[in-house]
Amino acid sequence: MKKYADIHVGDKERLHHTITASDIETFVQLTGDDNRLHVDSTYAQKTPFKKPVVHGMLGASFISTIIGTKLPGDGALWFSQSLEFLLPVRVGDILEVEAEVIKKHDREQFIELATTIKNQNRQIVTKGVAKVKIIEQVADQDETTPTLPKKNVALVIGGTGGIGSEVCRQLARDGCAVAIHYHANKQAAETLKQELEAMGAEASIVVGDIRNEESVEQMVQQVVRKFGYVNIVVNCAATTIPNIKFKDLLWSDYLNQFEYMIQSMLNVCKHVVPIMIEQGGGKIITIGSYAVDKPNNEWSHYITAKSAMVGFNRSLAFELAPKGILINMVTPSLVNTELTADIPEKIKLLTASQTPLRRLALAKDVAGAIGFLASDKANFMAGENLRINGGQVMI
Repeated sequence: MKKYADIHVGDKERLHHTITASDIETFVQLTGDDNRLHVDSTYAQKTPFKKPVVHGMLGASFISTIIGTKLPGDGALWFSQSLEFLLPVRVGDILEVEAEVIKKHDREQFIELATTIKNQNRQIVTKGVAKVKIIEQVADQDETTPTLPKKNVALVIGGTGGIGSEVCRQLARDGCAVAIHYHANKQAAETLKQELEAMGAEASIVVGDIRNEESVEQMVQQVVRKFGYVNIVVNCAATTIPNIKFKDLLWSDYLNQFEYMIQSMLNVCKHVVPIMIEQGGGKIITIGSYAVDKPNNEWSHYITAKSAMVGFNRSLAFELAPKGILINMVTPSLVNTELTADIPEKIKLLTASQTPLRRLALAKDVAGAIGFLASDKANFMAGENLRINGGQVMI
């Protein structure tokens, strides 16, 4: 929460949002505004606009988002807004919403913001001026109230996947508040949230593309707004691994894997590490790959990126450990999840037979190790790689 005294003329914030058909459907359901110009392509074709036009107030609603979450944020009382709708907005447009402080009123303690919405062509589609009063919290006068120990708040990236969902359950059982991240499967995230709440845990869902830094920033801010901080991050994000022979590999195949594994973690760390430092420490846990220790054919792009993740983790673990941030990795062998469902049964049986424990790893095996690393029992571990492979690789 920003205090009035901390806000200055010239301060500005931005956010981006891509308009989807789902946005329009949700807006219509919420407001009842089903004007055919907005929802009927055939009707719109017969007008000068030729295509449906997004509700003006749908775009303007993101002004509320930027005021309520960024400038000034918590405590903002938005009491006046002028708007000019200059250009139509269509499904697929990428809106950049900006708010800039243009005036302060010290006596009444409110600010004026120039609010501007541009499309992907840098054209202004909506503009206006907002007036916002800053409502600051009253300090607690009861100094005798004891300070309760902080609850662990865990952000689980890829929380709807086979391993990710089990990690969410494990951390919830361990007493953590859990923020479940998803990228596309909102229904799975909602269902898991209800399951965790039925267990008595605090839970929320957040959406974001971890390869996009701005999306990650908004996601982390949402977690902090919900719980106040985040001190555990577990990256369970996973993607399919295309089998590509070396002769067919392109540099873009490597870049795709690096973006998903390294760039995404860089984005996440940039925005959670400062929060953890402010809180006095935290834990970051990633998932490695058995294929780094025991490579297989046609996965050069994937194995190279996973190997880079090992180096990324160890280098950051070394640098950040003095600040109380412990970074570790869990590396499972073949795990029996939906992601591995297409692997031939023959390969699964062979893998199980070569494992001293004579079975494949389960998601709960991985989650148990992550729960350990997230707990106080692992407070003297940094830069480690726990191998969960049933004894297949002993090094």
